[in-house]
Amino acid sequence: MDIFSIISLMGGIALFLYGMRFMGEQLERLSGGKLEEILEKMTDKTYKGILLGAVVTAVIQSSSATTVMVVGFVNSGIMKLSRAIGVIMGANIGTTVTGWILSLSEINGDSLIVTLLKPSSFAPVLAVISVFILMLSKNEKRKNLGGIMMGFSVLMMGMTLMSDSMSGLSSNEHFTSMMVSFSNPFVGILAGTLLAAVVQSSSAAVGIIQAMAISGSIGFSSVFPLILGQNIGSCVPVLISAVGASKNAKRTSLVYLYFNVIGVIVTGLLFYGLNSVIHFGFMQNEVSSIQIAIINSVFKVFTTILFFPFIKQLEFIAVKSVRGSDDGKKEQLIDEKFTISPSYAIEKCREVTIQMAELVEETALCAFSVIKNYTDEKAETITKNEKKTDKFEETLETYLVRVGSMDLSDKDSKRLFMLHHAIENFEQIGDYSEDILKARKSMNKRNANLSDKAKYDLSVMIAAAKKIVVTTTEGFKFWDMEKLRNVSPLEDVIDKLKKELRRRHMERIEAGECSVEQGLPYFDIVSSIEHIADHCSDLALSMIELESGDYNIHTYMRDTRETDENFIENLDSYLEKYSLN
Repeated sequence: MDIFSIISLMGGIALFLYGMRFMGEQLERLSGGKLEEILEKMTDKTYKGILLGAVVTAVIQSSSATTVMVVGFVNSGIMKLSRAIGVIMGANIGTTVTGWILSLSEINGDSLIVTLLKPSSFAPVLAVISVFILMLSKNEKRKNLGGIMMGFSVLMMGMTLMSDSMSGLSSNEHFTSMMVSFSNPFVGILAGTLLAAVVQSSSAAVGIIQAMAISGSIGFSSVFPLILGQNIGSCVPVLISAVGASKNAKRTSLVYLYFNVIGVIVTGLLFYGLNSVIHFGFMQNEVSSIQIAIINSVFKVFTTILFFPFIKQLEFIAVKSVRGSDDGKKEQLIDEKFTISPSYAIEKCREVTIQMAELVEETALCAFSVIKNYTDEKAETITKNEKKTDKFEETLETYLVRVGSMDLSDKDSKRLFMLHHAIENFEQIGDYSEDILKARKSMNKRNANLSDKAKYDLSVMIAAAKKIVVTTTEGFKFWDMEKLRNVSPLEDVIDKLKKELRRRHMERIEAGECSVEQGLPYFDIVSSIEHIADHCSDLALSMIELESGDYNIHTYMRDTRETDENFIENLDSYLEKYSLN
């Protein structure tokens, strides 16, 4: 094997790995995070977990990626360890799909149909079609479909290049001696483990073994331990992902390791034990890529059937390996391992942002309540909630920056921008709610009691503020455009109420009905409520823009508002008009 063959081999491996990764990413983008949502919600039964783990892995082309995702679920408390085990078993089966796809390269026959089924025939055609789709199509789903076709084409071309670069190895003495050494179970398993650990994928490792089989004479005795070993090597990225995670997440990664290691040991002992007694005649027979796919599938299905009755025992071993309760560690708002899937990561971020919105709504309503009826308990709730809100904001923004650096679809990019905008507005609403508390405390220190007229005027504005905060929160939670379209008119009412209330209070101060000590905190409260309404309106209009694609909606909504600056003649009418009472 000369230097040019080695360069071709490395190039083929590079194309193969890139094609596999790119195809998996495009399949994931086409699913839009749906696979992960199903995986999260439908694992109440072990058999469901196995089935779903197999399906998801078959799509994203990596059992390691699926298991890393599961580690993230367990780390965040979304999934229990017992449920994760079924998914891990299924992931091992799902990863065999790649081997079956690659085995198409060995289809034999001279008929037109058989020739067209060969990857060497249809891969270049798929590549040409995918290029046209990617260049000309503006539809996101079509582009993803083109990307899947391109990834598959690159994968198959890489496989072909690997096979071509290794052609003639069957007559190479060094290659032959290396294959003979792999027939030693310990050497073969170690080699397979290192191969999968280096390429970070059991599917890729099997593909490389298949390329070797296509181009050279490899016996069953060499292939079998390599296939066993690559199962152990695929555990490396999963073990790395559990570093710094919760104890249950570490246990999940160990389950994956134990499942594969014990499976290899049991299968190896059974197979080689029987061979020592029966002496299998096929041990020295050459194997094809199709036979490698069969061996790999049979081994993984066998280990799943073997472990199915012993799931509780597997969980017990993992728990004993990582002792203690689950860390006493604070539950994470969101786990960074979800970034393995951009669509799903954004959806999880939206769910956490909804939690933030509900917290901010509670803070704002408590702040409005404290204006009329101050208690230390309410004050403590507002302060505590505001600290939690800041934590939400810090965690979510850091997470979104990471997600934003990934390759996002147009839809996901818009959702990401919307979440940034929502988080910023909710955080500001929380800040102004705390400002209301500060103003109310200032009134307490000054012993400044509001007059009945001032209290009445303020009650109208508070009623409008409650309405706008609740409407905005519900509109965001349920993506309800009907509710969100009611926010801007309410914000207009609050803007005009602010001007009217300030004017009336100035008149009361000049008439001696209210003191200057009352005036400053009163003005601060009115301004803070108006700022809260502004942020509600900003969020609502941005969501309407995103939904409608009309980025002039701000102007449109302003033009359709009431413009009569003297509209407040009787504040009671606005309680009725906007159902604020």
